[in-house]
Amino acid sequence: MSDAVDLKPALQARISELHPSLVELSEWLHAHPETAWKEHESAAKCASSLREHGFAVEENFVGLDTAFHAVAGNGPLRIGLMAEYDALPNIGHACGHNLIATMSLGAAVALAPVADELGITVEVFGTPAEEGGGGKIEMLDRGAFDGLDFAMMVHPAPVDVVRARPFAVEHWEITFTGRASHAGSYPTQGVNAADAFTVSEVAIGLLRQQLPSTVRVHGIVTHAGDAPNAIPGHARGRWYVRAGTMAELEETAAKVKRCFEAGALATGCSVEIIDESKPYSDMRTNEDALAFYRANALALGRELHVEGGEHGEGDPAADMCRASTDFANVSWAVPAIHPYIGVDSFPVLNHQAEFADACVGPVAEKSLLDGATAMAWTAVDMARSLASAS
Repeated sequence: MSDAVDLKPALQARISELHPSLVELSEWLHAHPETAWKEHESAAKCASSLREHGFAVEENFVGLDTAFHAVAGNGPLRIGLMAEYDALPNIGHACGHNLIATMSLGAAVALAPVADELGITVEVFGTPAEEGGGGKIEMLDRGAFDGLDFAMMVHPAPVDVVRARPFAVEHWEITFTGRASHAGSYPTQGVNAADAFTVSEVAIGLLRQQLPSTVRVHGIVTHAGDAPNAIPGHARGRWYVRAGTMAELEETAAKVKRCFEAGALATGCSVEIIDESKPYSDMRTNEDALAFYRANALALGRELHVEGGEHGEGDPAADMCRASTDFANVSWAVPAIHPYIGVDSFPVLNHQAEFADACVGPVAEKSLLDGATAMAWTAVDMARSLASAS
């Protein structure tokens, strides 16, 4: 294997050559947002780009219409790069998945010509439905990541934070069913499904006093009637429960479900709680790979922010870099890292409409370049480390 230090300048130069086409792809994804499980054009565009660079590409991977798997090289060490490309409803790429996809593609294309020299197989996984659909969990359950030696992705954020500490999360659709009636003439004949949500939300609000700081409970009512003079017989909503660990999530979810059951009991409605996906887990980080990424990010001149939860002191911008991801489930099956790369947007945060604006333009383009380079360099470091350990 070539000296990793010697390969890094060449990889950086190659990614710089690719940068204009990567920016073009990122801007295309940004301008054509597709939500979870509907990313047909986005997946096809990314798969086509990899095929043009010599990758063997399998679309409709593991039976999922908007997943793909692209491979280059024949080395014994398998390194996987995750490409996310789903957007958020109504606010587009306000989590920067256009950058996630193109950073992974850029790193992979740069690594492909030296894959055999490094003793690796470079694999790009097109992963749909991260925003609540649990696409990677479905892929994991179907064996998509079996045999990988290492997996990584880099996620846009307001600032650079190396260590990901995602919450475990459950996603629910809540439906209350009562009985519709005229609110003026026959109110006593109605069973108000909207009131069931009101009671439930009050119960959740009171419950928060007993919940630890590592827990988040939040949701929206998506439909609760059509006219003020008609008692709604049906009401629907979507709720998330997040926690620091899977055990804490299970305990908290049971309490929150009782709040919805209380709403049903108090109003006389029935309630149905449906999982929108399998639970996202907390993250298990590979410390060796994280150290490599940190060193590479610093070498590229990135300013790394310290999160308060990691060392007891930090800054508010870094503390914002917590969410949930289905990549966390992958991290329990494959050694993995999930660092954040900043787009200099603070106080604008992920999932705000303004964050979508921050994921295109000169700052985002520099983050794309640095993120792809840092991943390619980390792959080199991990290849050398894994080879020496075997």
